[in-house]
Amino acid sequence: MVQLSSIALLAAMAFEFKSVLAKPAVNPFRVDLSAKISHLELLVKNTDLPSKPLYPGAGPEFGLQLDLLRDLKTEWVEGYNWTQQEAELNQLSQYTTVIGDQTVHFVHEKSQHKDAIPLLLLHGWPGSFHEFLPVIKPLTELHNISNGKAVSFDVVVPSLPGFLFSSPLPLNSSDADTAELFNRLMVDVLGYPKYALHGTDWGSEVGYRLYESFNSSVRAAHFVFAPFTPPFPQDIADNNITLSDSQKVTLQRSVDWLTIDQGYFQSQEFKPNDIGLALYDSPVGQLAWIGSLFNRWSDPRAGTGPSVLTKTAILTGVSLYYLTGSFQSSVWQYAHNANAFREYSKPPTDAPMLWSSFEYNIGLWPREYVAQIGNLVEYKEHDFGGHFPGLDNPPALIEDLRDIGLYFEF
Repeated sequence: MVQLSSIALLAAMAFEFKSVLAKPAVNPFRVDLSAKISHLELLVKNTDLPSKPLYPGAGPEFGLQLDLLRDLKTEWVEGYNWTQQEAELNQLSQYTTVIGDQTVHFVHEKSQHKDAIPLLLLHGWPGSFHEFLPVIKPLTELHNISNGKAVSFDVVVPSLPGFLFSSPLPLNSSDADTAELFNRLMVDVLGYPKYALHGTDWGSEVGYRLYESFNSSVRAAHFVFAPFTPPFPQDIADNNITLSDSQKVTLQRSVDWLTIDQGYFQSQEFKPNDIGLALYDSPVGQLAWIGSLFNRWSDPRAGTGPSVLTKTAILTGVSLYYLTGSFQSSVWQYAHNANAFREYSKPPTDAPMLWSSFEYNIGLWPREYVAQIGNLVEYKEHDFGGHFPGLDNPPALIEDLRDIGLYFEF
C-alpha cells in the first residue's frame, strides 16, 4: 500500500509538473511602432486627392465625402501626434501569449479590489482594442451599483486573430476557433474558470459562440450587436412590436445598413485580397475605407460629449491597422465567417444576457427578438451613441457593463 501510494504521489507530481510546463507563457508587451511613422507620414503627405468632388450633390450613401477625407488627411499631416497616442496605449498592461500556433495579443488590467469579476471585451472591424481605451480603467475601479453592491472588474481585451499584434488564423478557420482560443486564454492562461463578456460587431459573433458553447465558463454576457439578421419593419409590424422613438431611428439605420451599405461587406467576404492588397501600403486609402464607416456608423454628434470618437481616435485606429500591416488580414475576418448570421434560437445556457441599444447603431434588435437568443435579464436604450459605444458613449457602456454585477455568480 505504501508503495502504491508513493507511485500515485509521484504520478500526481509528474502530472502537476507537466501541467505547469504546458501552460503558455505570458510575455509583457509594449506598442513600439515609431520606426514606421516616417514612412506613413511621407505617404500621407504625398498622396494627392481630387480638387473637388466628382458629384457635389452625392451624399454619404455613396461613401466617404471628399471634404471629410481631406480634413482627416490634413489633421494626419499637421496635427496628429503618434508618439502621444502610442504613449497613451502603453499606459495599458499589455501581453502576448502563444496558444497552440496562435499568437494572441491582449490587454489585462486587474482590479485592486477583492472579488473582481473577470470581463472579456471583444471588438470587431474596423475596430481594435483601442476602441475600449476609455472604459478599461474605469471598469477596474470599485463602484456601487443599483442594489448597493460594490463591483469591479479584471478586464481582458484581446486583439482578434489577424488584427494588429495577433497572428491570423489558418485558412478555413472561423469564429468558432476564435471562441475556443479566447476561452483557453481566459481559463487556461489567465486562470479565470468563470467570466463575463461583452461583444460588439464581430466581437458579438465571437462572444455569442462563447456564450452558447462554453456555458460553464461564460456566466454573463452583454451585447450591443448580434449574429442574427436584424428584423425589417414588416417583421416588427407582423409581431405587433411597438418601438420607442429612439428605436425608430435605429430601425431606419438598420434597414439602410442591410440594403444599401453592404458593399464593403461583400467585398471583404468574397474578395478580401482585392481590397487588402490594393490598400496594403496606402494609409490614405485605408483611411478612406475605414474612416467612411467610422463616420457613417457613429452618432452624428460624435466628438462632442460624451463621445470621444474624434478625428484623433479615427486616425489612431487607422494608424494601428497600417503600422502593424494587419489591414489585409483584418478584412479576412469576413471571408473566414461567410454566412455568419444565423436563425434565431436559444442556446443551451442559463447565463444571464444583458443588452444595450444605442440609437445610432447600424442594427436594431428589439427586446422581443433579443429574448429569443438568450436568458435576457436587462435591456437598455440610449439616445446617444452608435456602433462604437466604447468611443461614442463611454459612460453609458461603463454603467451597463457594471450591471453585470447584479447577475454574475462565481
